[in-house]
Amino acid sequence: MSRKVYLRPIGLVPADRSKPAEGYSGTLPLAGNGPFDFTGLEVIVRSGASVARRQVALAEVWENATRSDYLEADEVLERLTRQRRRIGGLPPSGTLVMGVVNVTPDSFSDGGRLASAEAAIAHGLKLAAEGAAILDIGGESTRPGSDPTPLRVELDRVLPVIEGLRSRTDRLISIDTRKAGVMRAAIAAGVDMLNDISALSHDPEALEVAAGSGLPVVIMHALGDPKTMQVDPRYDDVQTDIYDYLEARIAACEAAGLRRDRLIVDPGIGFGKTLQHNLELMAGLGLFHGLGTPVLLGASRKRFIGTITGESEPSARVAGSIGAALAGAAQGVQIVRVHDVRETRAALDMFEASLSGRLPQGSA
Repeated sequence: MSRKVYLRPIGLVPADRSKPAEGYSGTLPLAGNGPFDFTGLEVIVRSGASVARRQVALAEVWENATRSDYLEADEVLERLTRQRRRIGGLPPSGTLVMGVVNVTPDSFSDGGRLASAEAAIAHGLKLAAEGAAILDIGGESTRPGSDPTPLRVELDRVLPVIEGLRSRTDRLISIDTRKAGVMRAAIAAGVDMLNDISALSHDPEALEVAAGSGLPVVIMHALGDPKTMQVDPRYDDVQTDIYDYLEARIAACEAAGLRRDRLIVDPGIGFGKTLQHNLELMAGLGLFHGLGTPVLLGASRKRFIGTITGESEPSARVAGSIGAALAGAAQGVQIVRVHDVRETRAALDMFEASLSGRLPQGSA
């Protein structure tokens, strides 16, 4: 591997977007129109398996603008500050909550609880009322060790739920699938977003379908197939390895006509990662802003949270899941995918109000 420079924004501070920017003032806007500015950078230089990290103030970047590290990463710095396209028309301020609606008998957290379309629709409406901006409908369990779900079975699970929710809520509806056939049917049923854990690599037709849909698309990193992904996962450097993977998938999407401004990246917490890998990713979430897309964090109720908090039952991991969501929000992630919407939305509202000194939008 040749030498490569990565930039992770650090020193995030609340931004006041009501005032026009007047040149460089010691901070730069993270994601252009987001709620944070950043005051420094972690400069990561990788040559093969060798990785060096150092933290610098933005002033040093300006004072040493001709140094090779900064020249090599000039495009990354531009992407860090580039204004993001609104996700489905939603406002760019704050962290959006995506509520999980699993219509499967074997999901790791709530398998079987929403096995009927009626139960799943009712649950989706409940999550919408609790503050979910996006409802993510999934009909195939991709927990570690799971087997693939046949296309017809997955369609029978998700289509009635999409159709039932589409007529009863104005919240964005996302389809969580890696199958082109499910994507096509879900698009016809009125979904607003596609979410593929394989980053459009599992099904040869998925990339074409996604490109032609005109919808926002979440592309996630997973190490191999769900059946085997937790069998001794290894990385040279988990943060930059996954960054490089997602960068390559973005390039494949762009080559197929799927523009970067329609993409959302997800580093794939728990998908082919050890406890230590997950923690390193959580600590380095800001790195993925350098890809120039919104970032989604899906850590809710996962095993690593149970390991840290001592909660073996996924449904008891609410407090730990909220902690993970707040850690993501503190690094500027634009979406958190969660099971416990009401609790997470309340925590995020309090977090954002405390940082900004202003009531959240929609508060009395």
